[in-house]
Amino acid sequence: MIEEVEHPRAGKIKLTGIPVKYGHTKPSIRLPPPMLGQHTKEVLRDVLGYEEGRVEELRRGGIV
Repeated sequence: MIEEVEHPRAGKIKLTGIPVKYGHTKPSIRLPPPMLGQHTKEVLRDVLGYEEGRVEELRRGGIV
């Protein structure tokens, strides 16, 4: 139930494996967990619809 994954900053880390197992598939962890803020820009822009200038304002202001 525990898998080791290589993380870009933390090195090897242990994560809880996939709890559900099906007959002919072997699920696995494909990516390490994201770093804090790693996807902030994409979420603000692509999910919430913020314009690039607004995202940059938030970043400069230390809000994100």
